[in-house]
Amino acid sequence: MFARPRVNSLDLIATARASLKGAKGKPSEACLRRAVSTAYYALFHCLARDSADLLIGGTNSDRSQPAWKQAYRALEHGYAKQQCRNKGVLRKFPQKIEDFGNTFVTLQEKRHSADYDPVTKLNKSAVSADIDLAEQAIKQYRTEKTSDRRAFCAWVLLRVRA
Repeated sequence: MFARPRVNSLDLIATARASLKGAKGKPSEACLRRAVSTAYYALFHCLARDSADLLIGGTNSDRSQPAWKQAYRALEHGYAKQQCRNKGVLRKFPQKIEDFGNTFVTLQEKRHSADYDPVTKLNKSAVSADIDLAEQAIKQYRTEKTSDRRAFCAWVLLRVRA
């Protein structure tokens, strides 16, 4: 029997929010940076899991565990961002998927800044808004038709060949 994936996108959102609860209501810079990064990873793992589930099969399907894991791990941060930046293709998807793609790009850039730019200054309200944005994008994305989500997963996962 195939084990249920342990990474849950909305659990990551909750973890990001928990990072904002600092001493005396003021989170440390490290907590703010961790929260931004975790909000992005909620989007990333949502997309990775959907890619594996929709291209290989969900938990109740007859699926190969190694194939499912390979599909999950095949999602590349840079390539997915590049594909989501392709507005000509992205706008062909339903609005909620387009919004998810735009949020993916925005939060990946904010994660890079939070993780790698030592002079980036973050504040609690902006980080909280980013977490809300990630949560909204995930919830709205999940309401779209399976066929549209599957097409989006193929778009961000599989290399285009001419």
